[in-house]
Amino acid sequence: MNRYFTVLSIAGSDPSGGAGIQADLKTISAIGCYGMTAITAITVQNTTGVTDVQAVEPHIVEGQIDVVTSDIPPMAIKTGMLFDADIVRAVGRGLRKFMAMHPEVPVVVDPVMVSTSGSMLLSPDAVSAMCDEIFPLATIITPNIHEARVLTGFTAPADQWQAMWRMGCRNVLLKGGDSECKEVKTDYLCMNGHDELVPIEAEAVETENTHGTGCTLSAAIASYLAMGCDLVQAVKNAKQYITGALRAGARVAVGQGHGPVNHFFDPQQLKIIV
Repeated sequence: MNRYFTVLSIAGSDPSGGAGIQADLKTISAIGCYGMTAITAITVQNTTGVTDVQAVEPHIVEGQIDVVTSDIPPMAIKTGMLFDADIVRAVGRGLRKFMAMHPEVPVVVDPVMVSTSGSMLLSPDAVSAMCDEIFPLATIITPNIHEARVLTGFTAPADQWQAMWRMGCRNVLLKGGDSECKEVKTDYLCMNGHDELVPIEAEAVETENTHGTGCTLSAAIASYLAMGCDLVQAVKNAKQYITGALRAGARVAVGQGHGPVNHFFDPQQLKIIV
């Protein structure tokens, strides 16, 4: 039988459709992969902000991971909003069980802490749990400028990378989308065994529609890894994808706050492994 390229997203739900699980499924589908989910939290939010969060019971989160991966083994996994320490530990248990049988499957960790609108999405006790339970399992983590500063206490990318490496992170993508540069947005890819930071640049897109960009980028990286790209190429492809999605959605009004990107600006057919 033929198969699809499968990607599992473990993240929170955004009812406005621009971030979280919804953005991940759109991204995975647009790139041509088959998406599955394990939902960690239900948020009450729209493009203007988050007003409430209801965590999913940790055993339900772990159960989702177990039943999905046992039936449809993912070729890549991404994690997004994990919300609190109990959920972080549940996700860690679920990942370790699957990875004991499939250690080759890449894991992309987006350490979601703050929404585009400025709402906190990770409780303080979950930060240390993330470092202990999730980071050592990650193929790559994708913090933005603010998240990297919270995690490490440093502002310089080289210092942040060294601090995250000591936490057990093998590879890190330090995202520069929140920088003040108006012409170019530069991310820095820091890889295990390499002393140099690899700059990955893209033209800056002037737009207020940035809701869910972090979720979208990490889901795109996972999708390209699932399809067999090496890490550098997966990150470059994902950067190109998010830039195209930002550009296509820049002048489209969705909601009254930070609108979403256009995930389906260049949709690909669901790819089949023969």
